[in-house]
This record gives sequence, C-alpha cells and structure tokens, in this order.
Amino acid sequence: MTVQQISVFLENKSGSLVKVFKALSEAGIQLITSTLADTADYGVCRILCDDPEKAYSVLSGEGFSVTKTPVFALALDDRPGRAAEAIACFAENGISISYLYSFLYEGKGVLIFRTSDIDRASALIRAQGFTQATL
Repeated sequence: MTVQQISVFLENKSGSLVKVFKALSEAGIQLITSTLADTADYGVCRILCDDPEKAYSVLSGEGFSVTKTPVFALALDDRPGRAAEAIACFAENGISISYLYSFLYEGKGVLIFRTSDIDRASALIRAQGFTQATL
C-alpha cells in the first residue's frame, strides 16, 4: 500500500540539486514529483519517480547519500478541504505524520506522507476507503 520515495541528502550549495536531476535524466528516470527541505548546512530532496530502484542505484553510484523510504500516496478528490479531511482522519485515530507534501496528478489531488505507524495507517486507509494514487 506504500510507494518508495527516494531521499537524497545534499550539501546546501549551488549546483548540488542539478547534479541529482541530471544523473536521473541521463539514466532515463522520469520524475513524478520532488520536494526540497533545507537547513543551513544540508538539504533533503525527496523524490517520487517511475523507477525508484534504478534511481537509488544510480544516485548511490554517483556518490550521493540516498535512502529509500516507504510513504503513502493517497488520491483525493480535487476540491477544497479534502486534504484537511484526510489528515484529520489520521489525527483523530492517533496516527502522527512525520512530513507531507501534495500535488495534482491526472485530475486528482495526491497526498504523500510518511508515518512511523505503517500498519495502523494501512488499516485506516482500507477502513476509510481511501484510494492509493497510481503514479
């Protein structure tokens, strides 16, 4: 029920991110979405792509510090408040979310999030009838 996200740890300096994207492009890997969070010294680029195994291999081979992480990808109706309703459902059931990002894809809102309680989140997703996004 989860999808694999690639997280790349980068120095917070000019050109670091383009090296990641260039390596993926040269390997023929299609990005679906990405997000970048930073501190003063480093950044974390989180990526969903069409071939996470290959992306992991390519980026590791290029010397990047990279991890694969299971995250949830929910497809939601594209209407105001729908993401808030979904997140409230998890909060009401005591499931905390470590981080979250979202985007529109093929007419649906897609909510990507990580939680340390994968089993409970999976059960809640099934019980609430949420749909996993097809990426």
